[in-house]
Amino acid sequence: MDVARQAGVSPSTVSRILNGTAKVSDDKRQAVLAAIEQMNFAPNQMAQGLKKGRSMTIGIVVQDISSPFFDETLRGVDDGLKGTGFASVIVSGHWNAEEEADRIRLLLARKVDGIILLSGRMADETVLNFASQRPIVSTGRALQTRTALGFKMDNEYGAYLAVHHLIELGHRHIAFISGPSNNADANERLAGYKRALHEAGLPLDENLVVEGNYHEASGMLAMNRLFDTHQHFTAVFAANDLSAYGARLALYRKGIRVPDDISLVGFDDLPGSSYTTPPLTTIRQPLYDIGRIATQALLRIINGEAACGEVPPLELIVRETTRRVR
Repeated sequence: MDVARQAGVSPSTVSRILNGTAKVSDDKRQAVLAAIEQMNFAPNQMAQGLKKGRSMTIGIVVQDISSPFFDETLRGVDDGLKGTGFASVIVSGHWNAEEEADRIRLLLARKVDGIILLSGRMADETVLNFASQRPIVSTGRALQTRTALGFKMDNEYGAYLAVHHLIELGHRHIAFISGPSNNADANERLAGYKRALHEAGLPLDENLVVEGNYHEASGMLAMNRLFDTHQHFTAVFAANDLSAYGARLALYRKGIRVPDDISLVGFDDLPGSSYTTPPLTTIRQPLYDIGRIATQALLRIINGEAACGEVPPLELIVRETTRRVR
């Protein structure tokens, strides 16, 4: 109200200018901006952004707001926005391409200045079409245009590292709890599993590959299916840490010791993986770094600079769920 009074406009006009949706004369806009700065109503970055016609908001599309995978990435995004004057608007795509597109349209209608797309099912062509309207930085895909940048981790190599570690420990019968077959990352991790076996001269036993869906319950169910079909294995590679948590519970309920009886490896290195019993050997994805670097890259594009950025590679983190075969 004080800003509106100082500028000589209505409170609704101030609100619409702050949201970037107002169509007002330059005199009114300048009066509101002057009042904002004079009364210290908002940071200078916001006032400067408003002068450039920006909303000072970033849209973020996650797939599952309850997942610790996205929590860690969002922490990096949040730190990347600190001190910039930008705020975030978070929506969920629920691993559905149509829903992701609807959420991006919603963000565009809210006049966000750019969008961070964390994974997802949309085709690259669709993402590029949206990027022609607002800059987009995406994870899980390789993109490089003036208004779009993608960061893609080498899932095949990460899975290869996990299985190679088990082979080096003497394991020859390694089960794999995969991700969903319609997910590109899951298929790349399956390819890494197969490559490690092939390079070691080990046969691929399709009976040791059980599809999951990246959630804890599916890891537990996949492990139980392996037991129910009486498969012989001494180690398990789970396509993500959540699946490994579920597999660990199934092993515990069967009275099977990890790693004394069966070794277990995950993929992601979620914060909780250091505190499982025992602590989980896994492939570390630099989730926090991905969020922070993606945010910095998007802000550069918004400021008219070249789209660039590089995230650290995947690495094997050896803890206490793997051991050499006796």
